[in-house]
This record gives sequence, structure tokens and C-alpha cells, in this order.
Amino acid sequence: MVSEWISRDAARCWHPFTQMKDYELQPPLLITRARGAKLFSADGNYYYDTISSWWCNTLGHNHPRLKAALRRQMNQLEHTLFAGITHPPAIELAERLTAIAPEGLKKVFFSDNGSTAVEVALKMSLQYWRNTAQPQRSLFIGLDHGYHGDTVGAMSVSGRSAFNEVFSPLLFDARHVPAPYCYRCPCGKQYPSCGIACLEPLRQICAAEGNRVSALIIEPLLLAAGGMIVYPREYLEGAVAIARGCGAHIIFDEIATGFCRTGTMFACEQTAATPDFLCLSKGITAGYLPLGVTLVTEQIYQAFYDDYTRKKTFYHGHTYTANPLACAVAVEALKIYTEERVVERVQSQAVVLQKAMQQFRHLPNVGDVRGIGMVGAVELVRDRATKEPFAFEQRVGFQVYREGLAEHLLLRPLGNVIYFFLPFCLRDAEILRIVRRTHAVLAHLK
Repeated sequence: MVSEWISRDAARCWHPFTQMKDYELQPPLLITRARGAKLFSADGNYYYDTISSWWCNTLGHNHPRLKAALRRQMNQLEHTLFAGITHPPAIELAERLTAIAPEGLKKVFFSDNGSTAVEVALKMSLQYWRNTAQPQRSLFIGLDHGYHGDTVGAMSVSGRSAFNEVFSPLLFDARHVPAPYCYRCPCGKQYPSCGIACLEPLRQICAAEGNRVSALIIEPLLLAAGGMIVYPREYLEGAVAIARGCGAHIIFDEIATGFCRTGTMFACEQTAATPDFLCLSKGITAGYLPLGVTLVTEQIYQAFYDDYTRKKTFYHGHTYTANPLACAVAVEALKIYTEERVVERVQSQAVVLQKAMQQFRHLPNVGDVRGIGMVGAVELVRDRATKEPFAFEQRVGFQVYREGLAEHLLLRPLGNVIYFFLPFCLRDAEILRIVRRTHAVLAHLK
């Protein structure tokens, strides 16, 4: 039965971020059910979902409250367009989001995933300047290890990487400044004595072209797909101050870091920095249904509010904008985050995880260990003294993935970076078990 399903998959399915020829070496897992932090395969095995099914399944699989919310909404309204129509789940979700969002974010624009939430912010920022008679502001600034999604705009403001290099002919011109990658400091310095010297390129761009800058986009405190790079709050605060100094908008991409992941509801809460746009997805529904939102300030909203003849309307939308099923599940997820004090739970779990992560430091091929909240990362190197990475052709991450399956772990490395993005439903003993098993995998790397 399993082999039949796998054969049918190979005949018709094309999987994301995957060289399909790899399935000749390691067929995909046939997962038939899940509960809590575990995925169960058709052959009777289980696997800890150590990356929360691409960072979104925050509260665990098969959560009874989320399933109940979905069933209730299914019996009332499954879908409608959101132009000229509204519905209670969207209204309640917008109210709850603005109640917990960083100060000043008062309006919610719905979409259906993280990439589109970013596209919305980019297009709104650009049109804002046109609506306010500053059309020269069309330049966006991002980080060279930033990753904001796979649509064309999101790729354009992301750093160049294997995710988007081949699509470079499609991308619009944007500026990219060095990321605050402390392990591989772009300035050759060490934190904290560095004085956050890596801010200087951003300062130079804003000094030379400040009146052209539309927005700075950045992931607060954690560059996720760029290598799970955890960076100092001083960098975020400094970057925001520089960008605001030239009048630019601030876009925070908290698609990966939002909803308790870093130990606060939103990562930016650990800093003094606030955005004009906040992009959210993933944990907003705890991974149950696709949904994206872009929160904006009243000032941004008012720049689009005018007589129809003035052509200030924001012409952007998606078929599944504010889908009632997704909104209803998101409302319930927000209730759970608050009522079950998930932030406090994550803060406690983070102590266990980050302490356990230190055992990786003695391994000969571990160059750096870093983490924040329920995120932990280990960067593998060929030479610890020189920080020489393993070559792409050595496929170290793929080896770790395959060996992890034997330890009942679903690990999906980012190149040479082995990471955890753990669900919040784990018990402390399970966190330690996952780390211990991963240590065994890395200790036997060939």
C-alpha cells in the first residue's frame, strides 16, 4: 500500500524546494495522521515535527479547539468574496490583531500567505508615496540574508540566494545591505565591541538616496530562511532610526517570528522599534489554514481614503482574502495564545531548549550555536578555525535529514544550518529528547 502511494506521487506530484531526483535515494514520507508534535507515517513510524511543518504549526497537530472552531464556521459560511462584503470572523480577527499589535497599527488588510502579505506592504508603500505627491520614492532596501517569500516583489527585496538567483531577470532593482550576521561578521568585528558597524552601509544609502527610499523591510531579531541568524536588538533599533531619518517606511516581516515564537507575541516587542507595516502569516492560524495579513498605521490608510475619482484606491486582492474558515480558526488561535498564556510557556520552554543547545558546541564540525525563543540553530563547518563551510556538493544537510529519520526526527536543514522551530505543545522531556537525538546524528556525520 505504501509503495503504491509513493509510486502515484512520483508519477504526478512536484514537491517544493526539492530536487525531485533525490526521491530516488529517499522517497517522501507518507504521512497519514498527526497529533501534537508527532507525524505518523503509513508504515507505522512516527516523527517529531521539529520545524512545526515549515514554522506554522505552533500549537500542535489535531488541536481540539481549532478543529471545533473550523467545524462551527463550516456550518455557517465557508467562503465569500471580501469586496463589498464582510463577515464576523474577519471583523473579530481584525479587532483582536490590532489589540495586540505594536503601537499605531490600526488597520488590517487580508491576504492568503506570507509572500502576499509582503507584496501588499510593498505595493501599499509605493502607492502611498504616489498618493502623497512623492512619486520619486520607489527604492526598497532589504538585507542580504533576508528572505521574504517567493512572489516577485518578495524575492526582489530578499537577499540573493539559491531561492531566487535563477529568477533575477524578473526582479526589480532594490538595495541590499549586509546582514548583522555576528558569526560571519561582514565587518570582521565582534559583538558587542563592534559598535554595530554593519549599519554603516545602510547609513550611506540613506544619506545618498534618502529621498528615493520607499521602505526598509526587515525580519526582527531573526533572519529565518537566510540561515536562522539571530542578531542584536541594537541593529534593529539602529536600522529603523536610520530609515526613519530619511523619511522611509518601516516594514517588519514577522511571518516566521510572530505569535510567541521568540518569547514575545511579536519579536519587535523585545526592542524599542515599531513599524508602519507588519506582515503576518504562518502561526496566525497555527498552521491549520492559509491566511496572511498586513497591518498598517492610520496614516497609511488615510492616504488611500478619498473620492473614487481621485484614483487612490488600493487595487490589490485575492480570491481567498479573509476566508471565513481561516479567519475563524485564527480567532480561536489568538484566544488560545492569550487564555493558555502561551508566551509564558514559550519563555519557560526556551530556557530548556537554549540550555540543551549548548551540548552541540563541543562537536568538531559545529561552528556556531544560536537561538531565540523556541528556535535553535547549529551551523556546521568543515573547519572550525577558519569557519570554512561545507561545499554545497557535499550535501551535509541532506545527510542530516536522512539520518534524522532513523531517530524519528523530521529535520529539514537550511544548507549547513541544522535548526529547530519547535511546536509549543512539547513537554520539556520531549525537547531534551529531540536535542539529544539530533546530537547523536551530528556526532556521526561522515
